[in-house]
Amino acid sequence: MSKPIYRHLANGRWQAMDAKIILQRISQFFIVPDLLPKFEPVADVKLFFRGEKVSPGEILDSRITEVPPSLRLQVFDKGERLISVAVIDADVPNTENDSFDTRCHFLAANIPWDPTKLSLPLSRVADAGGDVAVPWLPAFSQKGSPYHRMAIFVFEHEKRVDPEALAKRYGQRDGFALASFRNKIGGSPVGFNMFRTVWDEGTAAVMERHSIPGAEVEFKREKYDSLKPHRKARGWEAKRQGPKYKFLEKYVKRIA
Repeated sequence: MSKPIYRHLANGRWQAMDAKIILQRISQFFIVPDLLPKFEPVADVKLFFRGEKVSPGEILDSRITEVPPSLRLQVFDKGERLISVAVIDADVPNTENDSFDTRCHFLAANIPWDPTKLSLPLSRVADAGGDVAVPWLPAFSQKGSPYHRMAIFVFEHEKRVDPEALAKRYGQRDGFALASFRNKIGGSPVGFNMFRTVWDEGTAAVMERHSIPGAEVEFKREKYDSLKPHRKARGWEAKRQGPKYKFLEKYVKRIA
């Protein structure tokens, strides 16, 4: 991958299929404009949990996503650059405003990268020369909540970012604004992947092991009276309203 011809061939293979799938997921799950106003990836990001490859957008068991994933990150332009990785839950329920917020589940910066590098385990960012600003928080979804989109973004930037400043600003996790983070590091998004999480039989135990509150919370839909008029009777009831059955009812009553 240090030679232009091999980077060109690898980029062509990625553009032929995998890039189209990622673009389709970005559109299908409204990553744009929910998290960024516009975005088109130029780097290949594949996702692995416990050594198993994950299809973009796949719903995963919470016990699998309890540990940080590994990324297979391939860039196609020459030279070394710094990258940052952000993992975001885009569907945190906000019951007060009847809406959804975002939450930062992982944030790392200042990772040196070039086309010859490929594997990036998020549990070993320090070994790759980077800094972890916000450590891994397992993905979770409370009972009754719709699936949560867990978005993984890779950013490129030229200058090093102060990890302590990032930790101070985003360490609270809630309300993470991806566009604000992009502006703070002075970078641009180049890669993307995602998975989804729902409440499952292992979620409560995962939340307990990591001291995550709210496992007892269950979301329920409010019931509203329908504004539509009552539907006409169907089947046997509809037939009984016909003239033939009305006549028979009158005849039976008269005989009785």
